[in-house]
Amino acid sequence: MARISALPVPASQGGYALGRMRFSCVTNAMNEIRSAAMIVNAQSRKGRDLFKRACSAMKDLPFPVDPHAVRNPKTLDAVMEAALAKKPDLVILGGGDGTISGLVDHLVGTDVILGVLPFGTANSFARSLGLPLDVEGAVEVLASGRPHRIDLGKIDGDHYASCAAIGISPKIAQSVPHWLKRYFGRLGYLGWAALQYAKFQPFTLIATREDGREERMKAVEVRISNGPYHGGTEIVECASVDSGEIVVEVVQGNVRRRLLENWAEIVLRLDARHEDVIDLTGKSIHIRTEPPLPISIDGEVLARTPVTASVAAGAIRVMVPAGQSAS
Repeated sequence: MARISALPVPASQGGYALGRMRFSCVTNAMNEIRSAAMIVNAQSRKGRDLFKRACSAMKDLPFPVDPHAVRNPKTLDAVMEAALAKKPDLVILGGGDGTISGLVDHLVGTDVILGVLPFGTANSFARSLGLPLDVEGAVEVLASGRPHRIDLGKIDGDHYASCAAIGISPKIAQSVPHWLKRYFGRLGYLGWAALQYAKFQPFTLIATREDGREERMKAVEVRISNGPYHGGTEIVECASVDSGEIVVEVVQGNVRRRLLENWAEIVLRLDARHEDVIDLTGKSIHIRTEPPLPISIDGEVLARTPVTASVAAGAIRVMVPAGQSAS
């Protein structure tokens, strides 16, 4: 029986996410997991409500869970380090793709298994893993699923879970005023996005492979993917979380209209979504742009070109549904 308290940490400590997986050997997760820690990003009211639901759903797990509701995101790393110091077999992270990417570095080089509670908006990482997106379904995977070794993407030395992007998305995220989102919500955000689109210009991408081959092209968007989902939508269809390669997908174009066309083709699942799109794959690809541009990593603007995009093959183990089949 899992031991869970309703208010596990002080409010001052203000901790979500297989579409395409190739499973190898299967281990009995219950034989491996004797204790767990749960860290949930509880900055928002939604996060606090989901934390309470998760605690309730975990009461019947066959191992104890040490829960942490983190209201201040700046303390997430410290809470993670403190939780790992107790040597749990499983660390459960609840939040969006940004929360998971921000904490996943702590698990690299350890035997600790990752569990994911998809508490974000897009939940691209959870979708790539084939996880249920509801609280109870995600908790059931912790009880009946199995650990599977997966890759992580890397931008220079920073590990991330799902997708990085170059183009208009990081420009919007980097420049949108906080007061605009606070007072006008989604409408204000969309208005700002339209303004940024009006100013957006295609850029030159120079990609250099490990063997020195260089490719130069005009682009409207670049997606650096460890999995097929980006923004909650299946976009980079050849990417997989256990392929052992990183995928740099380039939407080519000389006019910004091509970006809107590609987005519409993806949403409508038209065959034309593959036109003027190039997928570069490999263990490591050096990327620079003219001019230098910001890079969003799972929704957070954390880097700027030039960078080296690479894969950390088999970097961590994560709980996935027991019945997940390869495709």
